Amino acid sequence: MATKSYRELKAPKSGLFVGLNKGHVVTPRVPRAKPSNRKGALSKRTSFVRSLIREVAGFAPYERRVMELLKNSKDKRARKLAKRRLGTFLRAKKKI
Repeated sequence: MATKSYRELKAPKSGLFVGLNKGHVVTPRVPRAKPSNRKGALSKRTSFVRSLIREVAGFAPYERRVMELLKNSKDKRARKLAKRRLGTFLRAKKKI
């Protein structure tokens, strides 16, 4: 985990009922890892299949055009083209 959660940054309880760290001292629960946390993680097989398809099929015409624009240092134009083809600016930024 790259960033610490709020719970990890918080000071431990003091056991007193007044003050900044007021509260009963307890041992924190450690929840099990949920399968939903894995969603979107790339498996070895998926990455292999995608790379194989990319190798066989190559790039789409708009992708080749975007690469050409990037070579000529026209980043903004490349992003605009990718946005028009992919639908959203976030997808375009990920593609570039």
